[in-house]
Amino acid sequence: MEKTRELVQSEAWSLLLIDEETQELHCSVAIGEHAENLQQFKLKLGEGVAGWVAREGKPMVVHDVGEDPRFFNEMDLTLGFQTNSILCVPLETRGKVLGVLEVINKKGGGQFSDGDLNLVTKLAGFAAVAIENARLYHQAKLLTLTDELTHLYNSRFFNQFLESEVKRCRRYDSNVSLIFLDLDFFKKVNDQHGHLMGSKVLQEAADVLREGLRDVDIVARYGGDEFLVILPETRIPAAAYVAERMRQGFEKKVFLAEEGLDVRVTASFGVASFPEFSSSKEELVRMADQAMYRVKNESRNGVFVADDPDVFAGKEEGKK
Repeated sequence: MEKTRELVQSEAWSLLLIDEETQELHCSVAIGEHAENLQQFKLKLGEGVAGWVAREGKPMVVHDVGEDPRFFNEMDLTLGFQTNSILCVPLETRGKVLGVLEVINKKGGGQFSDGDLNLVTKLAGFAAVAIENARLYHQAKLLTLTDELTHLYNSRFFNQFLESEVKRCRRYDSNVSLIFLDLDFFKKVNDQHGHLMGSKVLQEAADVLREGLRDVDIVARYGGDEFLVILPETRIPAAAYVAERMRQGFEKKVFLAEEGLDVRVTASFGVASFPEFSSSKEELVRMADQAMYRVKNESRNGVFVADDPDVFAGKEEGKK
């Protein structure tokens, strides 16, 4: 992009990428007057010159935007900018358009030449390869840290994150709480409705767990129908409240409703905290796990708080 700016003298340029979920163009990088305000704009495929280039996968040079009906002037009106001419090329690799590179108003009032178009097209090709490689790397890295079915973090990431959280707590005299939960009678769902529907229940369970959590909270699938929630800067009372709210969320949820079924699934929760009632990452996980199994063995569909290490040494009864 810096090379484009150097070789093709212009008043402004921008790199717009396609959001794969919304299929809209958004500004990723921009240089020029009002560049910082371009982030607010999104273009649908086919909208404006950039949207047309992204949809058609063909480069375009517009010498006078007033003569081209495809020009989208809302940005100029909002930003107080005057667009006169545009050179726009697609960012394409392996037959897929990732976005567009748009150059605005050649300096000196001249027109963009065929040489400018050829140069920007070549540079856009290099940029497209670099962007695609970066995305593939990000996706590959994400796959090593997330669960493919639920898109929650996996046990590998959970262990890495909890380890760093415990170190942070030791260093700054802070605290972290952990919720360990297991779905009740999940095997019955697989037996009655099949494993495909069971997988769908796990996906919907992940949605229940995500609701109401802070951005700093971490939800992970530990394996099977077991899940973990890490709550940084959270003590036992607040963590127990979060667990109870989740328990109620499961209790109210109608699973597989989109499939025309009415399946009810509850969950058992164990809550523990560091360093209040545990001295290491391993002990924190063990206490939350054992608290969860206390619920499993006694009642299910409940929350048990590991608020005393002696509970697990068999010295006294714990508290629900």
